[in-house]
Amino acid sequence: MIQTSTLGFLKKLKKNNDKSWFDAHRDDYEAAKKDMEAFTQAVLDRFGAKEPDIRDLTAKNCLFRINRDVRFSKNKAPYKTNLAASMGRGGKKSIFAGYYIHIEPGSSFVGGGIWMPMAPELKKIRQEIDYCFEEFDQLITGKKFKSVYKGLDREEGFSLSKVPQGFDKDNPAAEYLKLKSWIASRELSEAEVSSPKFLKQTVDAFEALQPLVQFINMSLE
Repeated sequence: MIQTSTLGFLKKLKKNNDKSWFDAHRDDYEAAKKDMEAFTQAVLDRFGAKEPDIRDLTAKNCLFRINRDVRFSKNKAPYKTNLAASMGRGGKKSIFAGYYIHIEPGSSFVGGGIWMPMAPELKKIRQEIDYCFEEFDQLITGKKFKSVYKGLDREEGFSLSKVPQGFDKDNPAAEYLKLKSWIASRELSEAEVSSPKFLKQTVDAFEALQPLVQFINMSLE
């Protein structure tokens, strides 16, 4: 579970996103960071027993910095208003598909997959979906996957308007070949995040996602 004090810190940070406030509340941030690190490590310890790709990771390999990169952004707020961890082969900078935890009051979620892979990886994933569409379709329509996720995310910018070059427009996998990211996520309430059941809920969500992650990674290998 995530402590309510961690959620409280993130709420305050959203209202006071500047360096002077952050410096004055650094102890609160360190406590929130430690809380997120402990939860991430608990997930790694439990789910890692079933997922070799993350078995040797530590929480520090997976946690993102709270500082924002504002160099090319119109939004100059210096800090993210969330705590997040990405668990994939090799850690948070991995090119492989993996698992993700996002803690943000009102916008928390767990899930994973692969987000905006580079062109070579993108091509490999599309080819694998084309070659093995029946298997892929079973993964994302199966009972276990659907018990947690509604389907693959289709946010704006996640998909091409047309089937990519090299594939027939009538391809039965067309809607999935158009995707630029293959992500599934489950939204979480504050009550769920701060519940003692949150660890099990997260591990269960990752187990439901695991066949899809393995399918994507097999295509990249």
